[in-house]
Amino acid sequence: DPGYTNTLMVGTACTGNLRVEWVAARYGQLTPLNWSLAAEYQCVSDYMPLCFMVSDAQNLIVAEAIRMDMEWLFLLEHDVVLPAGAFFMLNRWMKEQPAPVVSGLYFSRAYPSEPMVFRGMGEGVYTDWRMGDVVQVDGVPTGCLLIHSALLRAMWKDSPQYTVGGIKTRRVFDTPRSAWYNPETNMTNISSGTSDLAWCRRVIEGDYLRKSGWTDYADRQYPFIVDTSLFCFHIQPNGDKYPDRRTLARFGG
Repeated sequence: DPGYTNTLMVGTACTGNLRVEWVAARYGQLTPLNWSLAAEYQCVSDYMPLCFMVSDAQNLIVAEAIRMDMEWLFLLEHDVVLPAGAFFMLNRWMKEQPAPVVSGLYFSRAYPSEPMVFRGMGEGVYTDWRMGDVVQVDGVPTGCLLIHSALLRAMWKDSPQYTVGGIKTRRVFDTPRSAWYNPETNMTNISSGTSDLAWCRRVIEGDYLRKSGWTDYADRQYPFIVDTSLFCFHIQPNGDKYPDRRTLARFGG
């Protein structure tokens, strides 16, 4: 036992196809001083559930992080390309100014491309910031997301158990999807959403920041952080990247 500590696990929900840009960015990361190395490979554990629904893959990742007693979990999706110094920026948030939930910045994989920065559910994207700012928000995506495991453990205790792919886990993340008939209007209603914003809503409404010991953040209107200096490209399977230069220039990039 060389004395390594289980500090950070990287979890990636993936379809099985990775662009070479993603692979080069992930495994070509610069390594902070005194981080553990072995066999010329970064000792940052990866866990990649393959071909699951996003929320199911995320729940398998959370289960593994808890099983391995990780201090932090970094969710990195297979179409989000990191900057070379991403681990330096993450190291700062883990060691120098800890925060329970920190997202990097990336834009939607669409034209026009919009920043994945949210204040207020159902109110569109939040744009009152410039590149390099640290932005306080109440909604973050999970494509480049650092989460302290104390928060995940608190949610894990309250989450129902289920089995996916023959593996037992708990529904920490869930994809909202429901349909119901309203007899007063004689209409069928459908509700759907994404696992990331549903998770953010659950954290806030369930007071899980306070339950997990992050009391300084529990009373904030916008308890999550987007570090816009941790800027990532969103990439298509054909190599197209988002945002384009004109969109990025709007935010000082």
